[in-house]
Amino acid sequence: MNLQTITPITHDLGQFQVRRALPSPQSAMVGPFIFVDQFGPAQLDIGSAMDVRPHPHINLATVTWLLEGAIDHRDSLGSFATIRPGQVNLMTAGRGIVHSERSPQDERDAGPRLYGMQTWLALPDGQEEIDPAFEAVQDLPVIEDTCAKATVIMGSLWGKRAATTTYADTIYAEITLGAAGSIPIDAETDERAVMLIGGEAEVDGQALDLHELTILTPGKPMVLRSGHGGSVMLLGGEAFVSKRYVWWNFVSSDKNRIEQAKQDWTAGNFPKVPGDETEWIPMPGKPNTVSNP
Repeated sequence: MNLQTITPITHDLGQFQVRRALPSPQSAMVGPFIFVDQFGPAQLDIGSAMDVRPHPHINLATVTWLLEGAIDHRDSLGSFATIRPGQVNLMTAGRGIVHSERSPQDERDAGPRLYGMQTWLALPDGQEEIDPAFEAVQDLPVIEDTCAKATVIMGSLWGKRAATTTYADTIYAEITLGAAGSIPIDAETDERAVMLIGGEAEVDGQALDLHELTILTPGKPMVLRSGHGGSVMLLGGEAFVSKRYVWWNFVSSDKNRIEQAKQDWTAGNFPKVPGDETEWIPMPGKPNTVSNP
């Protein structure tokens, strides 16, 4: 049986590419995951950088996971963290937050490396307007044998639970398979998907294409295998019953709430980012990310 696959839309940003798998016409969400970007691998020129100026979010949580490189995170709560491989950054927007993401100075001096995942989680009904928050979690559980290694980024996998906050049932993990490696993927959660980010792998005999998001069969235990070695992201969680709308950086179950956020950003009503107050991203006329318009 062929599994559903989603080919991401690639955005070329000059020295690196961003591949957006969600939202897509085939699938609006996988569990709470409503936005899935994969970027790199890339080596930028010395003196150049990734500079994502301050921009707003509502009613979601952003999750940043790096495979190579480093990013300085600043937000309107006053949080500052340099994310590096092995650390997950979880920023909860709730009723509203502003943040920026920039290459650290040491990366600029050497030529920044960029390789990783940026995902958004929709917040469940009744929790969309919670207080904004930020956490950086480094001590993540690792499950390992001679041919497979899994780092649990969020939720629980094979009896190991990450300390990262979850608002709905969520699973997010990086899985590395050695030659002839295999690992079972249980069916305890409602919705699951995998993305091959390096090497080669297959799930229940179906080969995974690089950077495609493959939706797994609900309720069916499956096996992830690799003949020569590969790296795979596993993501999913509980299915949302109520629809979520996406417009630019705003996610909500209420279209009117998104309209209010647009007005607030245009009017300058969102808080500033301490240490990064002078620049911001203006409201786009037609954003790249729109779902359920």
